Amino acid sequence: MGKEHYIKFILYTAVIVLVNIVGLTLFFRADLTENRIFSLSDASKQVVSTLSEPLSIKVFFSNDLPAPHNNTERYLRDLLEEYAARSGRQFNYSFYNVSGEDGDITASADRNRDIAKDYGIQPVQIRIMENDEIKFKNAYMGLVIIHGDLIEKIPAITSTDGLEYKLTTAIQKLNNKVSALMRLDDKVTATLYLSSGLNRIAPLINLQGLPMLADEVKRRIEEINTRSMGIIQFSHKDVNTRDEVDKLAKQYDLMAMSWPEIPEQNIPAGHGAAALVLEYKDQAKSLPLISALEIPIIGTTYQMADPQGLGEQITAIMEKLIGINKDIGYLSDHGCPALGPDRMAMMQGRAGNGLAAFDQLVGSRYNIKQTPLKDESIPEGLNCLIIAKPTQPFSDYDLFQIDQALMKGTNIAVFADAFEQQQGQGGMMGMPSFAPVDTGLEKLLAHYGVEIQKAYLLDKNAYKQQLPRSQGGGEKTIYFAPVIKESAINNDPVFMKNIKGLVAMQISPVKHVKGGQDETKVSAVRLLSSSDQAWLMEDNINLNPMFLSPPPSDKDLSTYDLAYLLEGQFTSYFKGKPLPEKDAGETGTQDGGTAEGPQPQKTQAKSIQGLKAGNRVIETSAPAKIFVLGCVQMLHDNMLDEEGRSTNATFLLNTIDHLNGDDGTALLRSKQQTLNPIEETAPLTKSIIKGFNIIGLCVIVFLFGLAVWFFRSMKKKKIAAMFG
Repeated sequence: MGKEHYIKFILYTAVIVLVNIVGLTLFFRADLTENRIFSLSDASKQVVSTLSEPLSIKVFFSNDLPAPHNNTERYLRDLLEEYAARSGRQFNYSFYNVSGEDGDITASADRNRDIAKDYGIQPVQIRIMENDEIKFKNAYMGLVIIHGDLIEKIPAITSTDGLEYKLTTAIQKLNNKVSALMRLDDKVTATLYLSSGLNRIAPLINLQGLPMLADEVKRRIEEINTRSMGIIQFSHKDVNTRDEVDKLAKQYDLMAMSWPEIPEQNIPAGHGAAALVLEYKDQAKSLPLISALEIPIIGTTYQMADPQGLGEQITAIMEKLIGINKDIGYLSDHGCPALGPDRMAMMQGRAGNGLAAFDQLVGSRYNIKQTPLKDESIPEGLNCLIIAKPTQPFSDYDLFQIDQALMKGTNIAVFADAFEQQQGQGGMMGMPSFAPVDTGLEKLLAHYGVEIQKAYLLDKNAYKQQLPRSQGGGEKTIYFAPVIKESAINNDPVFMKNIKGLVAMQISPVKHVKGGQDETKVSAVRLLSSSDQAWLMEDNINLNPMFLSPPPSDKDLSTYDLAYLLEGQFTSYFKGKPLPEKDAGETGTQDGGTAEGPQPQKTQAKSIQGLKAGNRVIETSAPAKIFVLGCVQMLHDNMLDEEGRSTNATFLLNTIDHLNGDDGTALLRSKQQTLNPIEETAPLTKSIIKGFNIIGLCVIVFLFGLAVWFFRSMKKKKIAAMFG
């Protein structure tokens, strides 16, 4: 018997070893998570499987990191293995040891840290718990992606959240960048306008590093050229006369500087400018190198651009100029807010309503083309046109341009506000007043099949503000900031999957209007709605939370639709109508020339009897989409995060991706959501579950024990009867 036991033990051990060897060679893993978080998305598979040139990833990650950072490294290794398995021979990766120890490993780690710094990967500070003490430690947690001579980096990977999305979009960006650089026929010119006279006053305005700035800019551009096929042609111009400075300030919107004579410092009066201007074809972008900031009490302070961040800023501007991303349009006139921060609010020290976060998030994926309808026509070939909170009337010719862009297949996203806030005009107790907005765009949308109501939606299911102790503490419900829960979100469209909840503010209901379109050709999909505890504020708008309360009767509460997606072949609003005429004051590129350029000579055309021009109106559209949301506040900085990981940001970016035909990226982005609330349970259900846990489990255990005792007793009696 002893010998048999030894043989079995040896055989079992051999089987276990062989199974582990098979597991190493025949890799298999089942992802049982609901959203398949640990499996590559289709978008990631598509990106890596279409690589035409070798792509390598260098990972710099410190060893022996505490939780949860060690899990991040493990997840990253597994993710890169998945990429490599799907890409063939064009994808490879390597981990570099940057944790110094004894002997030769320390020298190797030092070299790897130098390599990381050369790529712009710096250590980040993390918090760890050791011996019941909280300590801080510097750790490397970044990577660089190298594709040919081009480099993209993710300098800090502090969590697994959205890591696959970051990697895939970075690889996709490199692919687009290679294609864009290969088709370029001209170089990007970078002109440094830096006045030598500024060196004299630099110590007086606390800019001691200004004399070295020109060499630093040149060095950064040389670094960019080494990994961008020498795309940038650099030159340095010294401008010191007033006429030169004023001309540049007007042409490129630069900050012109002037100073009086300072005899005690032997400094003569002078003029100067400090900026880098990048130009490609007819486009120009300026990067200010000195900025002036007004600080209360202290006064005006001057800041110089950080030399360490110049390379990234120049690269970002260069990428926008050469157009490595798809073009989308943004309506920049008719009262629409400008993209970027609210500078007036910043100067006044108050919270602004800027679109800086929206501009950054969308601009990282698309090339946003500012489109002023009064001066230009909508560019041909746009996949999407964004219209955000227009407040000035559209002429029939403006509406005609939007209509015909839709007819040509340009998708339209409308973020509208039913009211325009007017500060200090007729408001009660100094509160702002709200005037209804009527731009003419409403009749166009109604014809397509959707209408934004002239009302704000209030909801019992709304954001709850924590009150300070000075105000008694507790919570205050902000009824005009409804929380849109998962049950009110349509997750059927691919780009809406995994959107678990949203927060809106000053949102208006959106209704589906029938009759304007052929319902067999145009579908209307509701995307968002309120809870059944909502009501409307239509007249005398007052958003002071102190004066807001729900209706006394539940009969006045209802549910309202908040966002729609229309899709199909639309009929033109101008079908069968006279062609609208362009106002004499409007200018456009299609008329030849601009206000600043030479105007063509206009001659009176001769009337030819019987001559007609047909087919000037496209009456039926190509397949197109219209997205309408009655809330522009969702685009503001206070409603979005810079990383784009909140559900609000995910919803907006997914919508724009869908309008640009990229549902794969939308699904990838929303795979890992920061908001995943537990499904709400009715009070009765909660009581039943609670009672079951307290009493029911005890009863079940008692009954089980009673059953066991009964069967044992029966068995004893049976045995006793058998053996008498």
